[in-house]
Parts: sequence; C-alpha cells; structure tokens
Amino acid sequence: MPKDPSIKSVLIIGSGPIIIGQACEFDYSGSQAARSLREEGIKVILINSNPATIMTDPMMADKVYLLPLTVESIEQILQENQIDAVLPTMGGQTALNLCKEADELGIWQKYNCRMIGVDVAAIDTAEDREKFRQLMVKIGVQVAPSRVANSFLEGKEFAQQIGFPLVIRPSFTLGGTGGGFVHSKDDLDAALERGLKASPIHEVLVEKAVLGWKEFELELLRDQNDNVVIICTVENLDPMGVHTGDSITVAPAMTLSDTSFQDMRNKAILMMRSLGNFAGGCNVQFAQNPETEELIAVEINPRVSRSSALASKATGYPIAKIAAKLAIGYSLDELKNQITKTTSAYFEPALDYVIVKVPRWNFDKFKGANDTLGLQMKSVGEVMAIGRSFTEAIQKACQSLENEAIGLGYYGKSLMKNEELVEYIKTPKWDRIFRIKDALMQGTTVKSIVQATRIDRWFITQIQQICILEKEIANYTLDTIPAELLKEAKKHGFGDAQIARILHGDCTDEQVYEKRKSLGITRVYKMVDTCSAEFEAKTPYFYSTFEG
Repeated sequence: MPKDPSIKSVLIIGSGPIIIGQACEFDYSGSQAARSLREEGIKVILINSNPATIMTDPMMADKVYLLPLTVESIEQILQENQIDAVLPTMGGQTALNLCKEADELGIWQKYNCRMIGVDVAAIDTAEDREKFRQLMVKIGVQVAPSRVANSFLEGKEFAQQIGFPLVIRPSFTLGGTGGGFVHSKDDLDAALERGLKASPIHEVLVEKAVLGWKEFELELLRDQNDNVVIICTVENLDPMGVHTGDSITVAPAMTLSDTSFQDMRNKAILMMRSLGNFAGGCNVQFAQNPETEELIAVEINPRVSRSSALASKATGYPIAKIAAKLAIGYSLDELKNQITKTTSAYFEPALDYVIVKVPRWNFDKFKGANDTLGLQMKSVGEVMAIGRSFTEAIQKACQSLENEAIGLGYYGKSLMKNEELVEYIKTPKWDRIFRIKDALMQGTTVKSIVQATRIDRWFITQIQQICILEKEIANYTLDTIPAELLKEAKKHGFGDAQIARILHGDCTDEQVYEKRKSLGITRVYKMVDTCSAEFEAKTPYFYSTFEG
C-alpha cells in the first residue's frame, strides 16, 4: 500500500538535552526520519529543546522549534501550524511520555492530529510494567516473577513474597533511571524510595533478579500489513545486571544455539504483533539461562532506541529512515533496500563480519562517582568496530577509546596480582575487560574467570587467543619475528604500536609498519553490503581488515 495521501505535514518530537543515561543516538534517528519524510514531499516540523544537535539544524526540517518539551509547547506548535500527524518514536522515552501526556489531555484530538509510528496503547503496555507482564502471560512468553507496587509498603510486602535478589524497575523511565538491585533487606528501603521517586507515575516493578543470565536484544520493523523483519540480533558480553548501554555488545549474537535463536525470533515477532496495530520500529530484550537455555522477556520498546542506531550502523540498514516511511503508510516490500537499490526493504541483513560496541565513560571528570556498573546507565558515549572476527573487532574498538589503551591492553599499568584480579573482576566496572585479559596473561584459567564474571566461556576463550598470540610475539625482536606470526597478529586486531610494545627489544610503531609493509602485510577493504554479497551493492561502506 503506498503512502497515506492525507499526511501532508508531520511533527517530530526530539529527546531534549543530552544527559548521561540518555545518549545522543536519538539525534541520529530524528535526523534520519526528517530526511526520510521530506523525500516524500511531507512538510516536517520539529521540536527539541536542545540546540546542540544535528536535528535542529535549519536544513533538517521545514520548521524547527527550540522550545521546552512540554504540552504547552506542543499546543503552541499545533496552533501555529496545520499538522496532520505526530511521530514520537524518534525521541526516546522523553518523546513517548510527552505524547502520552498530550493524548491524556485531549490535545491531539482537539487539533485533529493523529499519532503515527506507535499508538498510546502500545506505549502504555510497553512502559507500564504490570500491563507488560500481563500481556506476556497472555501470549505465552515467560517473564521473571514480579509484582507492581505503587507505594513503599506494597513494595516491601511484594519483596518478601518474591525473595532476594531483586531488581527494582521504575515505570516510564529511560536508561535504567532509578532502577537497582537489592541483595538483602538492608538495601530494600532506599532502593524502593529511589525507584518510586524516579517514576513519573510513582510505580515500580519488584522483580526476581536473573543475575548472571545472558542478555540479548533484537531490532524489529513492522509494516501495516503485519510483515515483520528482524534487522539485527545483538548479544551483550556482560550478563544480566549491567545496563545494555554500559555493556560491551556484539552483533551478530555469538553464543546462541540454533534452536534458541529460532525460539527468540519467534517470540520477538509474537511480542511485536501483540502490541497493537502501529507500523514502525521496536526493540525487544531477552534474558537466557546459560544452563538450561530457558528464555524470558525483559522488555519491549515501541520506538527506535540507542541499540537501533548501533544496528543501523552495524548492518547498513537505515532503521529510522525505513521506520519513518512505514509510519506514513508504506509496506516493507514497496520500499527499496538503501544499499543494493534493487532488492526491497523486506529482507533481513546477513552479516559476514563481527561488530563490537564498547561504551566510553568519563569517571575521571566526576570525582567521587561510583564506577560500579549496574541497571542505571553511566556511559557518555561508545565506539564501534568492525572486523572479520571477534578478536579483531574488540581490539580495534579498544584502540578507539581514547583512554591510553593500546588495543586490548593497558601495558605496564596493571599492578594487581592474580588473586586480586579475580576478586576485582567479580564486580562489573568500566575496565573489567582489560583486567580479564591481565588475569589470563598471569595464568588464571578460563574456568575461574567464567565463574567470577558469569561472562560466557566463548568470549573468555577468544580473549585467551589474544593472550596466546601476545606471549608468542614477546619471544621475538622486530628482526626475528616470522612473517606468518606478524600476519596472524594483524588479523587478530593488534595495532602496530601494540606490537612494538610487545616485541622484545626497542622499536617504534613506524618500524613495525615498515617491516609489515615490506612483507606485503597491508590492509584490504571489505564491504558492508547488508546481504553478504548476494546482491550487488550500489551504496556500500567499507571497513579495513588484514584478511586476504
């Protein structure tokens, strides 16, 4: 079905100021959506209180309002402009909450403006923890045992019924704001008060904590004909207990069995279809018991998210751009794949490479801040790397962190001994991945690290491969290192400066570069074409690697 001819102007709501826990990926989504709608000849009016974003550039929309994100601002815009529809899914939780508030006050109805990309019932179901739980029970998708509390006394009563450890999740918040783990009765009162205060509707979910379970996210798109595609499956390296925004994430998922993967796909599609009749994007999170492969739904977000910005860059599939076109009436099979320009958008990207996202923190700028990672997001940004293997991608990502790391290593900076390291890595902190590598270099077993961190064994064995290579390189000088070993190091993501640091004897990264160049070990550029070269790509982008 082609686009809806009655939609001639659309209001896009931004996400407001960029604050820690609410990253600026929504700016990327809003900009994509504005461009996508204007391509269709639709007038775009945009509201965002933050002038320091690309979406508020006068080139992005026909009219930009730099106003506070309040119902009063929305009403002013609707009075001044003839607006047919509002698209709230590009501004994170801020935009959804504002849209819901305006709907409750009858603003959209008063000005004959309809919501596209999502509906109020879907926002309610996804963000109201009890409604979400009831829907999951109804459609047969497992959730963790939980109860919704609207008061402090209710919360205490439910906590005693469910038992510790618990997780407190406030309704209608973003970035895990106000959430936290409760391991004993001593922590319960403070956690409940914090959660109830953070929720705009004074409501929290008291839930059994599935600490140590594996966490996965799926990015989905659905059109008005109920066609659904899964754009990307992302696996968190850190187990449940660390907010996705603070976790190292990997795409495609690495440690899922085929049966689990199919089960997860089917449940994600079922969840999205049960959420209402809107057309647009959606993000689904699952937790999986590593022993039994039991799967439970954690949450569903009926909007583009920070993960969908990552998935777009990882796959080359522009989720926000396509989601905006679906919202105005197109179906997936009518839209062109933006990379191949020949196939339709009704396809699922195939990846023949590995993506790793590593968050960035600025704890040094916030003296006294608690650097332990948990349910509330603390990162201020992230880096993304593409490689042919996990080892290459993780090392490339670490090189980009601008924190003096040279690949996966803080050379000469770790003063901790084996037992201290194993104790240290039990707590999720910003530098845990570096300390895991330090422990492996000192001879700690993979099994001990898996027990201490609950990170899947596959990831730890991959880091051990880096350690084995590093120890091998350290046996040679620049003159004696075999060409095959140097090539292997480059394939596993070792930078020239990193190799220079590891080699026996003094040498510089320039000397390592000249040496490998003379041996013919140079970069090649591979294509991100969304379809593993099955179709010719007209607008691909590239990543460098040292494969043949």
